[in-house]
Amino acid sequence: MTPSLQPRDLATINLFKRRTVLIWMILALSMVGLIVRLVYLQVVTSPDLLEKARRQQMFTLRPFIPRRTITDRKGVVLALDRPVFTLFAHPHLYKEKPEAIAEKLAPILRRPADKLLSVLTRDTTSTQVEYWLSEENADRIFNLRLDGLDLIQQRHRLYPQQDLAAELLGYVNVDHRGQAGIELSQEKLLERTDQAPSVAQDGNGKLIPNRIPAGMLQSDRTSLQMTIDSRIQRTARQILKQQMVKFGAKRGSVIVMDARDGGLLSLVTEPTYDPNRYYESDVKLFKNWAVSDLYEPGSTFKPLNVAIALEAGAIQPDTVFNDEGALTIGGWPVANFDYEQAGAVGSLSISQILERSSNVGMVHIVQRMKPSVYYGWLERIGLGDMSGIDLPAETSSTLKPQEQFIEYVIEPATASFGQGFSLTPIQMVQLQGILASGGKLLTPHVVKGLINDEGEEYFQPKLPTPRQVISPATAQRVLEMMTNVVEKGTGLPARIPGYRIAGKTGTAQKASTTGGGYINAKITSFVGIFPSKEPRYVVLAVIDEPIGADAFGSTVAAPIVKTVIEDIIVSEGIPPSHPEEVISKIPILPEPTAAPSPSPQDVKPSPNTSPSTAPTPPRDRT
Repeated sequence: MTPSLQPRDLATINLFKRRTVLIWMILALSMVGLIVRLVYLQVVTSPDLLEKARRQQMFTLRPFIPRRTITDRKGVVLALDRPVFTLFAHPHLYKEKPEAIAEKLAPILRRPADKLLSVLTRDTTSTQVEYWLSEENADRIFNLRLDGLDLIQQRHRLYPQQDLAAELLGYVNVDHRGQAGIELSQEKLLERTDQAPSVAQDGNGKLIPNRIPAGMLQSDRTSLQMTIDSRIQRTARQILKQQMVKFGAKRGSVIVMDARDGGLLSLVTEPTYDPNRYYESDVKLFKNWAVSDLYEPGSTFKPLNVAIALEAGAIQPDTVFNDEGALTIGGWPVANFDYEQAGAVGSLSISQILERSSNVGMVHIVQRMKPSVYYGWLERIGLGDMSGIDLPAETSSTLKPQEQFIEYVIEPATASFGQGFSLTPIQMVQLQGILASGGKLLTPHVVKGLINDEGEEYFQPKLPTPRQVISPATAQRVLEMMTNVVEKGTGLPARIPGYRIAGKTGTAQKASTTGGGYINAKITSFVGIFPSKEPRYVVLAVIDEPIGADAFGSTVAAPIVKTVIEDIIVSEGIPPSHPEEVISKIPILPEPTAAPSPSPQDVKPSPNTSPSTAPTPPRDRT
């Protein structure tokens, strides 16, 4: 007989069943919660979690990323980046006495230990001890294993040639950003932005070797190559300094351009600065005035006017003009420099007008053209525009408004001998390049391109297609006339025996910077195109405000161009075109030769006052 369950036993059983159901319910709800949570984590928040995991597991390497090195056309380094280190001290982390730390650092930093101790014991959490430490010294400090010292790597731009090409290179500031020169204009080419790879790291923060990109350590080895030749640049600067000191000049510039493609072999301005210590220099020196400042070229522009007249059909190479020595244009006197001594010159050919740098002859040439036609040619060769050089802060040339140019007859007259309009020295080189390149308007430039370690071209900037401005025949005729200027005219001081140089002198009265006429100062210049047949180089020297009664284009600027061309002849090994002129032996009793006399003033001084309807004509000298 089965015993019956007591009420107490039934209550116990029911309680057990309820507890079992409750447990299963709790387990079921937990399972559902886990499933919901799993779905939430893997579906809803998956992108965020993946990003968090990536940030924890991946590390972005930021190695030393230098700006590209800058070299000249022959590989001479002009600018490069090098890693430097700044040493910081954290006094609260020292485990050795500050005196001991100072004694260990003193020989490395080459500073007295007591001076270092005063820095190391400053009441601060962090202090800068030294900056611009070399890698070698930074390694020596690191190997001391001193707690409380910290080395921070930085970049430093070094210009090993110092002031050799400062006006071209510019400099970088403390943020490593270009502030002048090609450091500014070529910022995108010089900066490298693709060398910060992300690599995997383990839980302790150590990099996982097999996850490091294979090419991470193979940095971009390309460098920026310039068209500049350091040897020619150095020669030009040395002779420019000498002439400036000799004549007490305010400033000067020498430019050498390749007549084949417009590449500049030299661009020198004085005074200049050392880009390594730019912060010690006058900010005015950071502006390359050969690119940004305007001047009236004077007689060096006369060959271009002859080319315009020939191309326009206004004259022929054998045309002859009567040079009266002086004439009046619109009520203003224009005279040759020697009018008071020589009076009327008489008949002159076009070549003789350039040889004598006759202002009256040039006025007659320009008068053969309608002012509107002449003005159109001035615009066609580029006046009023910029040269397009790849340097910053270029200023466009200026030309009088066409209405004024046509209305006042004095305007074409003054323009005939290179005054009444303004341009920069770099554009003057570009315009002379028209004659040297067979009539083409080239774009002057200093950047050749990017090259790799093997010297192979990696990238080359695209230059505008040269525009044919005048015919090659006209250009060659004018060059022949300019050659006579050097062989027997005002350019004789630039003559080199055995070689033929086409050239032209210029000594112009300076225009007032405040407007309204000219000041009692002059700017001298000389342009040389070498060789005169199949030209390769255009060389321009401009000297601002030389002092002295003998300061003319022939005495100040021509010797500079001669010296630069002589250096080019030696460096390039150019043989003489007329070897019979070269003296092969030293004579026993050398005979003294008379030095060429400087060319005096070309133009009779104009009156100090001018009518309100016409500008004051300038004075031009050869």
